[in-house]
Formats: sequence, C-alpha cells, structure tokens
Amino acid sequence: MPGGSEWLLVVLALLLFFGGKKIPELMRGVGRGIREFNDAKNNVKNEIEEGMKEKDAK
Repeated sequence: MPGGSEWLLVVLALLLFFGGKKIPELMRGVGRGIREFNDAKNNVKNEIEEGMKEKDAK
C-alpha cells in the first residue's frame, strides 16, 4: 500500500492534471461507475440465485 508521501504525490499530480474545479466532477464520475458496477454485480448474483432456486424446485 502507498504511504503518506506517495498519496501526497498522487494528489498533487491530480491537481496539476485536472485543476481544482475538475476534481469533484471526476470523483462523481468514479462514484457513478462504482455504483453501476455494484448494481450490475448484484443483478447477476440475484439472477444466478433465482436460477438455482428454479432448478431445485423442478
């Protein structure tokens, strides 16, 4: 795992590349992507579980 100085370097690089005004927009996009991924993962899991229940019922 990165230590404190590595995180500081990453934050400074992000500030240089995107600027202070773009970072909240970037983080919102990352949050939406993670949320969509988790929703899709849960949907697949539920479909698999329902399929197993149907198979057991037959």
